[in-house]
Amino acid sequence: MRILKLLLPMLAVPLALGGCSALGLGSAPGTPSTSASAAAEPGEGWTVYAAGSPTPTPKVTYSGTRAPALPPVSFPPPLAEECKREWTVDPVLIPLTVTPGAGKLTVTWPNAYGSTYRITAVKQPLVSGNQPAYTWQTVTATGGCTVTATISGLTPKIPYVVWLDAPDSGHERDGTRHPYSGRSPVVYPTA
Repeated sequence: MRILKLLLPMLAVPLALGGCSALGLGSAPGTPSTSASAAAEPGEGWTVYAAGSPTPTPKVTYSGTRAPALPPVSFPPPLAEECKREWTVDPVLIPLTVTPGAGKLTVTWPNAYGSTYRITAVKQPLVSGNQPAYTWQTVTATGGCTVTATISGLTPKIPYVVWLDAPDSGHERDGTRHPYSGRSPVVYPTA
């Protein structure tokens, strides 16, 4: 049995490598065969080469002067220390600082998005039915880092929220508006 296990692989290898010709069943090399096998015959090559001449590499020539890589750039002057203020951009709100006074609120915000702003103080007590009308106060910004306005004629010790609108805020490159509104937390004018 051990001999059979040894002889079987020894007989299978030449048969696998040589096919039927290993056993002497095929035709002799160089003799025509009557079988339907296709054999490559020497002849003309499959690749056709066309005679020609090499083409020289084109050379680029420049005329005139070359434009600078970047246009000249100028940067705006840095902000003064009193103008630097961090503020949230999401949601996009202009930050307000509200100082309560006797029947008035003094509102301060950064001057960044235009020359005209509108502010109003809205009463916060619950009212059933129609809400009381509020009046916008137009504020024209002058030079400087901040804009300050005072809303007067308010009822003392009543909660208010100050609204700010910047209608001339302009747009970003993608078409969205610059921050154009702001609101304060609830504030109470003093007596």
